[in-house]
Amino acid sequence: MQKIFKSLTQLTRNYMQNYRYIEGSKIKMKATYLLVAFLALASFASAYDPSSLQDFCVAVPNGIKNAVFVNGKFCKDPKLVVPEDFFKHVDPGNVLNKFGSKATPVTVNELVGLNTLGISLARIDFGPKGLIPPHTHPRATEILTVIQGTLLVGFVTSNQNNTNRLFTKVLNKGDVFVFPIGLMHFQFNIGNSNALAFAALNSQNPGIITISNAVFGSTPPISSEILAKAFQVDNKVINYLQKQFSYDNN
Repeated sequence: MQKIFKSLTQLTRNYMQNYRYIEGSKIKMKATYLLVAFLALASFASAYDPSSLQDFCVAVPNGIKNAVFVNGKFCKDPKLVVPEDFFKHVDPGNVLNKFGSKATPVTVNELVGLNTLGISLARIDFGPKGLIPPHTHPRATEILTVIQGTLLVGFVTSNQNNTNRLFTKVLNKGDVFVFPIGLMHFQFNIGNSNALAFAALNSQNPGIITISNAVFGSTPPISSEILAKAFQVDNKVINYLQKQFSYDNN
């Protein structure tokens, strides 16, 4: 972050020096370049959770008197912070569901000590052939480590140049794979036994959008006419699919 603002400061100084000698349209051109550079740097600087300016800001319920509101949560008085604020035990998830998997998140909502630290994780349990269906994290990049079993994982790029490129990889115990921020991705247990993985994310609250649930299980539902046209199928197919995706596997 400091390098970004140093670059911006130097750019501004250079512009001010040139301002004395350049007149008319050239000044406007320099000003345009400066504005574009500033917007680019500002966008980069705000792409992730803001950096903390203190050791920690353990979250407490909203509305507490004499508390400081930081990044969506109120801060606990540092004098009252205890080790348990930074600790959480995560039990194995129940994989007896239609997807055969369970992602157990550990975000700021589950571990209050994560507030302002810009990280979170999830424990992901898979039954045989269990699937974490295609989904996105709108606020975070995810890095996955396989602890047990064999997973087929993948992500799809954006539709630039009319191409949604699929990247896939088979992962075994000890393997690591990264899913870029905002891109649709999935994890599938291709083995005949249980599997386990841990995902780390660079946001205290990365969010999740499960594609099938969002498209076919929204509340209220998206018009079947819209979805039928989007997927180029009959309305009956859409009506059937909308009945299947009221289940939430988050």
